Amino acid sequence: MRPAAVRHTPESHNMLILLDQDNVLADFESGFRRHWRNRFGEDAPIEGKEHLFYIRDRLPEHLQAYAAELYGTVGFFESLPPVSGAVEAARALLAAGHDVRICTAPVNQYRYCAGEKIAWVEQHLGTEWTRRVIITKDKTWVRGDILIDDKPNIEGTLPPLWQHRLYDAPHNRHLDVPRIVWAQPDTWADLLTG
Repeated sequence: MRPAAVRHTPESHNMLILLDQDNVLADFESGFRRHWRNRFGEDAPIEGKEHLFYIRDRLPEHLQAYAAELYGTVGFFESLPPVSGAVEAARALLAAGHDVRICTAPVNQYRYCAGEKIAWVEQHLGTEWTRRVIITKDKTWVRGDILIDDKPNIEGTLPPLWQHRLYDAPHNRHLDVPRIVWAQPDTWADLLTG
C-alpha cells in the first residue's frame, strides 16, 4: 500500500514548484531570432502571428523545416539567454523554502537538446541545480504543487496534480488570465510568503 501524497496549498510553505525552462527561464524566442539572423543574415519572418505557441508555426510554411533544423543544431539550447529576472526568481523561490524543480520538454530534434538544457542550468544556476532538472515529454506525469509554464494548455495522459500558473509570453497574451513575469515581483510575490 502506498502512502497518500502530501499536498501543499499555495498558502503554505515548502511547495514543490515546477518551472518550465524554455521561455520561462531560458529566452527561447530571442535565442531563436539571434540564431536565425546569424544563419540567414536577416530577421526571422515571424511577426504578426505571436498568438501561436510553436515558433515554427509562425514562419511561412516553406520555411518551417528551417526552424526545426536551427533548434536541432549543436549549441542552440546551451546558448539561450536567461529570461530577465528568471535566475534570481528561481533562487528566491528555493530560498523561500520551496522544493524547486525545472520541468522541461525536449524538442523532437533531441540529439543535443537534453544535454544542452542541463548545461544551460549548470551555467546559469550552478551545478547543484542540475540535480533539479526533469526532462519529460508529458508533464502530467510529474508531481508538483505548481507548474509555472508559458504554454497555455498543457495536456497529457494523466490529470495533472499541479496548479498551472501561466508565465507571460507573446503567444499567450490573447488570454485574459493572471500571469507571472519574473521582472514584476508582484506577479509572483504570493509564492514567497508563508
